[in-house]
Amino acid sequence: MLDIRPLNSELQKIANENLHETLDKVEDEVPALKDWIRNSAHLRARTDEQFLIAFLRFCHYDLEKAKEQIDAFYTLRTNIPEIIKDRNPVNSRLRSLIRIGFGLPLPYTATEGGPRYILIRPQVWNPNKYSMQDVFKVSTMINDIQLRCDDNWVVAGQVGILDLTGITREHLMQLNPDLVNKMIMLSQDTYPIRQQAFHYINAPKGFEQVFSVFLSCINDDNKSKIHMHGSDLESFYKMVPRHLMPREYGGDLYTINDVIREWEERIFYFRQYFEEEEQQFGVDESKRSSQALTPSKFFEVDDIENFLKGNTSGESSTWSRNDCQ
Repeated sequence: MLDIRPLNSELQKIANENLHETLDKVEDEVPALKDWIRNSAHLRARTDEQFLIAFLRFCHYDLEKAKEQIDAFYTLRTNIPEIIKDRNPVNSRLRSLIRIGFGLPLPYTATEGGPRYILIRPQVWNPNKYSMQDVFKVSTMINDIQLRCDDNWVVAGQVGILDLTGITREHLMQLNPDLVNKMIMLSQDTYPIRQQAFHYINAPKGFEQVFSVFLSCINDDNKSKIHMHGSDLESFYKMVPRHLMPREYGGDLYTINDVIREWEERIFYFRQYFEEEEQQFGVDESKRSSQALTPSKFFEVDDIENFLKGNTSGESSTWSRNDCQ
């Protein structure tokens, strides 16, 4: 029997109707993905069922697309060590960044089958203390946990909320185009994230001009999901239920510090998982066969060869779905 969490009834309905999930497809395609990974000499990927089903759901159970997505996922991760390596939550700098709560998946969804809301607050980190590499490291740690443990995130998708209150010139100067482009590729083109919407609130004057520099890195589908609200939170709350937000944003169920404490504990618990990702998984391009899938179509860069230099190997993980507590 496959080791996969059962979905609640609303999410199962979405999986069946929108993602083409059936019991037969799960039982056939999850083992098929496992066999493909084991027979791909260049690829060291996780083979536990909970991880694999996230990619099948994202690809609507198109097995070949799921293979490409997993290959792309590990190819890019291998070639951006500045983001993926040294993701140790025990590290004092990363732990202090985690404790300020700049990026927080919010605990409640609008319905049992609703998307996950993610609140991002760049104003809380000191750009003179933390680098964008640090910020992106912690962001991928959170995404890895969501991929592992959050069925709403995987099946129903996510809604991003970027609060630009108090953002400074120093924050904007950190936005190195090359690094930001890599993070956009990682999130948009390799993570099995179903982005439903992205809301920008409290944007300062001139932000849209800065933001336009990065729009070319965002695909047309995701561009259509961007909503700029400025300081008009009424327009925002017409799209995001106010009561689901922290008390600091007008909600009434929890505070930001409540969420920070929960996520600090969760990230620290996953420290072995992050270590496994660095030491055990990735791609070795010298072993890629001529018949193997190449994930270049996922990467919107001029020279894909610049990303194909990694060499990673290791043992299989024994991480269980039951570790998502």
